[in-house]
Amino acid sequence: MILLSFDTEEFEVPREHHTSITLEEGMKVSRYGTNQILDCLEANGVKATFFCTGNFAENAPEVMRRIVDGGHEVASHGVDHWQPKESDVPRSKQIIERITGQTVYGYRQPRMFPVSNDVLRQAGYEYNSSLNPAFIPGRYMHLSEPRTWFRRDGLLHIPASVTPLVRFPLFWLSLHNLPQRLYHWLVRRTLRHDGYFVTYFHPWEFFELNDHPEFNIPYIIRHNSGRKMQQRLDSLIKMLKEEGEEFVTFREFILKAVDKE
Repeated sequence: MILLSFDTEEFEVPREHHTSITLEEGMKVSRYGTNQILDCLEANGVKATFFCTGNFAENAPEVMRRIVDGGHEVASHGVDHWQPKESDVPRSKQIIERITGQTVYGYRQPRMFPVSNDVLRQAGYEYNSSLNPAFIPGRYMHLSEPRTWFRRDGLLHIPASVTPLVRFPLFWLSLHNLPQRLYHWLVRRTLRHDGYFVTYFHPWEFFELNDHPEFNIPYIIRHNSGRKMQQRLDSLIKMLKEEGEEFVTFREFILKAVDKE
């Protein structure tokens, strides 16, 4: 099973590199990118899970409606991606459910940072996908955490996929920078080992970042962005479909695979 997910947030990456950007400017980038993602998913006939911030949902209700109408799952990704607060955990669920009319079951903390299981459970979430079980200098050090789904403190945890043994992360940055054949091979190897595959991307990756030097974004992030990233996502989906893999939302994965064990 393939669990595609998208952290659907207001674009604020320039802030991490000491460049200011307004919410309006960030939403323009993310609104465009989300529609490019939805076009790709629709063309390939696959479903995904969109972890949305409250800021994105409130400023792009028409895009949220397109996500829901496309049969995708909506989940929570906090409220303000730049300055997450503990109070955002229940508030983001309330915002997204109000705007979409859909029940929100899952949560992912901005930047895949830690979040309290107690707070998540009290807010009514059933699963948490805020773990990248890898070592990424300056970002994550989770080599002692489980690689695959597990239960803890009354919650189901669904980490992002990493390769067996060396735990090489197979998230968005890897697809940007690795040769596609190598990335596809690593994905297939991980699938054979785990039986399912989880990865995540962001809408702003599908915007032509190289055309905007004013964003001050490092090459490793903007490499293969925009149309090239659209082509890479399309190629990944087609490869997995040719392998006979089924694309499911996180909620469907829980009902089909986890709850049966």
